[in-house]
Amino acid sequence: MERERITLTGAPETMLATLYGRALDTRSREPILNDTAAVDAVRRIDYDFRRTGMTASSAAGVAMRAKQLDDWTREFLRAHDHATVLHLACGLDTRVFRLDPGPHTRWVDVDLPQVVTLRERLLPVPTGDYRLIAASVTDDGWLAEVPDDRPTVVVAEGLTMYLREHEVKALVTRVVDRFPSGELLFDVYGSFGIRVQKLVPAVRRSGATLHWGLDDPRSLEEWGVTLVEDVRSLELPEIARMPASGRVPLRIMAKLPGVKDVGRILKYRF
Repeated sequence: MERERITLTGAPETMLATLYGRALDTRSREPILNDTAAVDAVRRIDYDFRRTGMTASSAAGVAMRAKQLDDWTREFLRAHDHATVLHLACGLDTRVFRLDPGPHTRWVDVDLPQVVTLRERLLPVPTGDYRLIAASVTDDGWLAEVPDDRPTVVVAEGLTMYLREHEVKALVTRVVDRFPSGELLFDVYGSFGIRVQKLVPAVRRSGATLHWGLDDPRSLEEWGVTLVEDVRSLELPEIARMPASGRVPLRIMAKLPGVKDVGRILKYRF
């Protein structure tokens, strides 16, 4: 099998770390996510994945965050027979294959043109009502390509921290104005997480920079959304399934003021 040589830097390179994390989790004795499509994609890539610094514990962390977003997306689709999933900064995420949404769901993946080109080479084309848009999520025009006739769940994993606050606000505002109703699901760093970003190997080694941190999730309600759920990354239930080398430090961190808010997974309704 001929492998695809990857040469990325900055934020786009970090998508290889999360892809590899999901693959490592799937290869573990007790996988959290069981993302077989990620394993297949990693096999097709010519890249030194040691650059990611991914370990069994950090891979479990990646899988836990993805699972929380997957679970919320499934809940939305169960509640809405005909819905749109708008997956922002999709990268090489295989969420559409993990959820297998069915014929009545419109699924839209969005990412930068260079990422879309790579995705088309590495991943199969999903079945059903699927489309892939090549654009920066901060651009104005691409949203007009997404029909506004259905309840819409917007999923953004590993995106908001690379944007600045005004870019996040503009994106949220455009989504709320565009669709009749829906949910917004995404992960964030707290301000502490932004300050210690260079401790994250995938960020440090790619040369990426994180900008936006959020300490008060309710402050976003001024943007036209309502907070429904707020889950700290250090309190996800699957932490109990992590290797002890990762589980014990996280349990300690979860008790420390400031540190315990290093990251969150959030659900808003609009």
